[in-house]
Amino acid sequence: MDQRSKAVCIIVENLPAPFDRRVWQEARALSEAGYRVSIICPKGRGFERSRETLDGIDIYRHRIWEASGPLGYLIEYGWALAAEFLLALKVYARTRFRVLHACNPPDSIFLIGLFFKILGVKFIFDQHDLNPELYEAKFGKRGLFYRLVCLAERLT
Repeated sequence: MDQRSKAVCIIVENLPAPFDRRVWQEARALSEAGYRVSIICPKGRGFERSRETLDGIDIYRHRIWEASGPLGYLIEYGWALAAEFLLALKVYARTRFRVLHACNPPDSIFLIGLFFKILGVKFIFDQHDLNPELYEAKFGKRGLFYRLVCLAERLT
């Protein structure tokens, strides 16, 4: 297997690596199996560096805009999606990853996967949370934004 086929990019938006233990354990297992692993995640308290390598895993972090309310939710995830896409392009230019592993929320990360499928990259959607239920619990309503969240879940 050539080096290119042994490169994996993981995108997670809820917590920074290595703080997100589930993602970190997956990344470590892949690395120990000989894969070149890159993680794209948000910055967070104690994890403010934009770029670092830990245990042989390349970590790329982006700023996160935390907002409140349904419109803020849309803006927050829209910003994260744009930042993650740009970082994924950067990682792809460096590693030519063959697998993109996307962890929700948000479910909209599949849009990044669609782009990379054109380049022959395999896409794994890792459902960490049920987004419509999470949205409803957080905002207590089922309006337009709720329907958009349901649509994104169906499209994944």
